Amino acid sequence: MHLGNIARLSNARTRSISAENPIGAKGQGGMAMTGTGAFAARELGQGWKISPSINIAPGDTITLADIQEPGAIQHFWMTTHPNFWRKLVIRAYWDGEEHPSIECPLGDFFVNGWCECCNVNSLPIVVAPAGGMNSYWEMPFRKSARLTIENLSTESAVL
Repeated sequence: MHLGNIARLSNARTRSISAENPIGAKGQGGMAMTGTGAFAARELGQGWKISPSINIAPGDTITLADIQEPGAIQHFWMTTHPNFWRKLVIRAYWDGEEHPSIECPLGDFFVNGWCECCNVNSLPIVVAPAGGMNSYWEMPFRKSARLTIENLSTESAVL
């Protein structure tokens, strides 16, 4: 579903993949008890965003999504400090590919390649004033999709 076909009925199943629910299981968002936001949400308990982000150690590559069925990524959102926009590399692999179809620094992907926040308001990319980066590029796949982020920095990055 997207704005071009929003009036049509669909049998599509939607998923929300996040730091707290990396496989997109139904009803499992907000279930973490530990994580990057545990101190701030300590009195709210389970069901609140305790782990809305992840730490990526220097040199590490983490898997953001690993989907093993046909589908289409329609939206993803992330934010990190501008110092990491050129040091975090996003990669997307479709249908079991060995080599990525997308491979570029995170800031470049979101039209912010200079490590300074520049607001973007377009159909495929939105970068909000506080640095929230959104992609609305529809990315269909026949069998599987895997998105990764590699930290090329010498410091840990929070994403």
